[in-house]
Amino acid sequence: MKKKSFNPIMVTKSFLPPIEEYKKEIEKIWETNWLTNMGPLHQEFKKNLKGYLKCDNISLFVNGHQALEIALKSLDLKSGGEVITTPFTFASTTHAIVNCGLTPVFCDIDLKTYNIDAKKIEQKITEKTVAILPVHVFGTPCDIKKIDEISQKYNLKVIYDAAHTFGVEVDGNGIGSFGDISMFSLHATKVFHSIEGGVLTYKDKTFEKRIKNLKNFGITGPEEVVTVGGNSKMNEFQAAMGLVNIRYIDKEIENRKRVAKKYRDVLKEIDGIKFLEDIPGVKHNYAYFPILIKEEKFGITRDDLHEKLKEYNIFTRKYFHPLITEFDCYKGKYNDDDLDVAKYVGKRILALPMYGKLKEKEVIYIFNKIKFLKSGSL
Repeated sequence: MKKKSFNPIMVTKSFLPPIEEYKKEIEKIWETNWLTNMGPLHQEFKKNLKGYLKCDNISLFVNGHQALEIALKSLDLKSGGEVITTPFTFASTTHAIVNCGLTPVFCDIDLKTYNIDAKKIEQKITEKTVAILPVHVFGTPCDIKKIDEISQKYNLKVIYDAAHTFGVEVDGNGIGSFGDISMFSLHATKVFHSIEGGVLTYKDKTFEKRIKNLKNFGITGPEEVVTVGGNSKMNEFQAAMGLVNIRYIDKEIENRKRVAKKYRDVLKEIDGIKFLEDIPGVKHNYAYFPILIKEEKFGITRDDLHEKLKEYNIFTRKYFHPLITEFDCYKGKYNDDDLDVAKYVGKRILALPMYGKLKEKEVIYIFNKIKFLKSGSL
């Protein structure tokens, strides 16, 4: 009989602050009777985030997806224009492009980082190209220098999907300070969350007014609606959670760093497994711990490992699989040629459990089961 861990080890676990601290924040809502529409907690949270993310201009949203769509809309990109992006990402990235009347053009990824391969972007540029939408996958920064050079050379907008990179810095600069606009997700499963939520950071302060209009029905006064907008405002309960959680984010990242170090220390002895390492000059947030299963050396496939680990109460995720181009809603609609690396990675990637409260003994338990399954004792 196979011995299971006492409790299931999930691939992620949302951080929750002391409940009394959250209660104290939401009591203010009863005092003001202000539940949404950019209330005092929203404003305080926005100010705190601006300092933490080291960005001059930010706007808050109900979720990251709405934020990303509004980022695209705020740039007034030509309808039907092409946006070069990655097929190795969450569905939201491509949905935002398509929902804004734009056409995604998929570029292959870099095997070292799983990010869009900046060296291959130029060959995807046509007269229809209007923007580049890279993703900082698993919290690892893209080749921001090369992407910036390309964008300037061809006069293209750059919108970063920074959903995974809250708190990440490059040479002391907040990751949200690169490109024209960056989007952060504050979803419950992220390193930092406000239950649900999204953030846009941007260099050009003139974007602020248009972004505000787009997220609030285009309303500028009691009897004035100046543009076609929607409703994407962050409410006060979300802001309250963010205000409390930001007190703990550095500790959460430190705990995740400890977990990542332990994983690396033990997994390096298993042949056929590749994992990401820290990059010099980058302050990482340890959002995920993905491993690449090289089945020819490991002995079994990623899919076999994923399924067998469930028998030991270890729940992993094939993240990102399938590729965007393989989803039913996109299959056959967009060119998926020249995506060999993305296809290779998509069939072999596996995200292991990662969160700040993951115990060392649980990491060891996961390691032992992976090692056992590699031995062929299926």
